[in-house]
Amino acid sequence: MTEARTAAAPNGARDASATAGPSETGAPSPPTRRVVQTVELLSRHAAEQLSLARIVRATGMSRATAHAVLTQLTAEGWTVRDEDGNYALGLGLMSVARRAEAAFPLRRTAADAMRALAADRGVPVFLAERERDTIAVTEVIGTPSVPWIRHARRIPFAPPVCREFIAWAPESERRAWLAAADPAHRDRLATVLDAIASRGYSVERLADDSAPMLEALSALRHSPVTDPLRHRLSAMITELITIDYLPDELGENNAVVSVAAPIFGPAGAVIASVVSCPDAHLPAAALRELAAATVTAAESITASLRP
Repeated sequence: MTEARTAAAPNGARDASATAGPSETGAPSPPTRRVVQTVELLSRHAAEQLSLARIVRATGMSRATAHAVLTQLTAEGWTVRDEDGNYALGLGLMSVARRAEAAFPLRRTAADAMRALAADRGVPVFLAERERDTIAVTEVIGTPSVPWIRHARRIPFAPPVCREFIAWAPESERRAWLAAADPAHRDRLATVLDAIASRGYSVERLADDSAPMLEALSALRHSPVTDPLRHRLSAMITELITIDYLPDELGENNAVVSVAAPIFGPAGAVIASVVSCPDAHLPAAALRELAAATVTAAESITASLRP
């Protein structure tokens, strides 16, 4: 993901977007976006105190606009300012977040089963929830070794990932998802989706000899590089990923990043998944045991959602 940036007005200049009134046409609101940018930035550095200059650089706001936004957020208790003029999230925002959790009960419902799975199998576990065209990581138990697995991380609901969400979908939705895939991957993806629906889980794997190269490419992708280079690096990473395991492909030593099992909502659609993250080479028997435990955890959560 790349952080959105906007052109900053010269320091001291009036930023018109900061004083614009609310749109009556349904168009995006720049002032609201400034607040969201600021809160998102501070949340990504929750253990730090960020200077105004750093916030200006990261968001692209003018200094005057950033100061105005932070002054209001601090007055509301959503941020705090220390003696050196640095900012962090405040307790007021935590109170809002706790009240908002009532609208998203799955995280609380799934917590006990996820903790039991993590403790029993000795691996990190996370909860992934679908929200329209994205998948969000909403709970993480343990510390996954894969850098992208972190709380609040979002990924597009697009091939070749999110397979456990689409394997049980209606045929029309499945066809649309496959149509968005790289043509070279479509036949394998269709076969893999059938295997996932049959056995009850998906496996994220790496080609056996690609792990060191993938780690190096991932580090480069998250360094200060241009968007074209970042996109090329992402494409190279995708090329190193082998899409799942089919039954006859399991061997004595299988490179397993994660195992995911679906959680079904009351209407029968897959609304989330429980994901175990061994990030290790596993014998076929060990992989099946981990998968069975992950499926059992997902099934218990599904059962708790039934009226």
